[in-house]
Order: sequence, then structure tokens, then C-alpha cells
Amino acid sequence: TRLQGDWSSDVCSSDLLDRIKPRQIERVVAVLVRGGLIAYPTDSGYALGWRTDNRNARDRVIRLRQLDRSHPFTYCCRSLSDLGHLTKVSNQSHRLIRQLAPGPYTFILEATSHVPLSARRQKRRTIGVRIPNHSFVTALLESLDEPLLSSSLIPANPSSEILDSEDLYDEVYGEIDLFVDAGYCALEPTTLLDLTDEYPVVLRRGSGVIDFL
Repeated sequence: TRLQGDWSSDVCSSDLLDRIKPRQIERVVAVLVRGGLIAYPTDSGYALGWRTDNRNARDRVIRLRQLDRSHPFTYCCRSLSDLGHLTKVSNQSHRLIRQLAPGPYTFILEATSHVPLSARRQKRRTIGVRIPNHSFVTALLESLDEPLLSSSLIPANPSSEILDSEDLYDEVYGEIDLFVDAGYCALEPTTLLDLTDEYPVVLRRGSGVIDFL
């Protein structure tokens, strides 16, 4: 199924949050709670989302994107508090994350015992976490009251060139349970920062500015 709304901006503001009706968010949360897999807009393009304990949805994502089973997924958090529950954050890293989040950044940090071993990056005790700056994601995470596992929505073998959300919806039709359509969202990878050592290491340059590092 499909849910459409005027949430195309990637900047979270009170004006955009006012456009999101509670019943729309409740519908998305209900799909997730029932074990569903959703596609939703973020500040780095459309993503696939599912609850962290939903192994079936994780397997569906692996099949849909044709990924290796060891592929790491990202935890989308609503706040530094959520992030701190999942990861061990040094004072230095905390200051940097406060400076950058919410925004198009993914941080690699050591996982806490609250994260199952199966969800951690292979051969390391780390996970990727981020706090998106998008009105819909903010409202969704607040209502869900827990982080969401996420993966960029990149079809493995698209049947045609993907120019807008209509094309993307056609590619995943029948493969997911709900497509949250916010119109055009540019697919721009997040900037990936490894914060497990004393100094940040840029693993991937994306839409998040890193000139200050």
C-alpha cells in the first residue's frame, strides 16, 4: 500500500511537523508493529525501515537489495539519548555528534549490550547510528518510541531509470508493506564517520559537510 503526504523537505521544522497528521503516523507505526517493512523519506533519500527485532523484515531487505547476509544496517535514532543507549560514546564523540546531528551523517561507534550480536558489524563490536533531519522521520520515531533499523532504498536491478518516487514505488511494489510517498527525495549518501578511535575517520564522503575535520 501507499501513503502520500507533503513532506518533501529534508529540514525538520515546526511548519512541516504541523502538516503530518497523527493518523498518518499511526498507520505507519501499526504496519511496523505488525512486523511490516516500509519505505520512507529521509534527509538522504528514500530508505527501507523495520523494527530492530524483526529478523523476517531484515531478510526481506537482504533479498530485495541482493545484499550479503553480513551487510550492516543503520540504526535511526530520534535523539542523543537513544544513540547513547545503543552505543558507547566518549565525551569527545558526544560533542562532535551534538554539533552534527540531526543531519546527513552516520556514526560508527562501539555497541552496548543492548544491541544483539547479529546486528553488529562483522568482526567488530560496532554499529552505525544516525539522527536524520527530516520532519516525517522525527514524527515517526517519536510515535514508535524506539530506534528503527534502516537501509538505503536502492533497487538491485531497476527495470528502468528511477527519476522520481513513482518510479521507485513501481520498483518495490509487492516487496514491501507500505510506501510513504513524500515526492522527490534526492538519493545522497550520508557522510560516514568512524568514531571508535581517538580522532574521527571519514569512511565515506556524502552530503554531510566535513571541512572542519
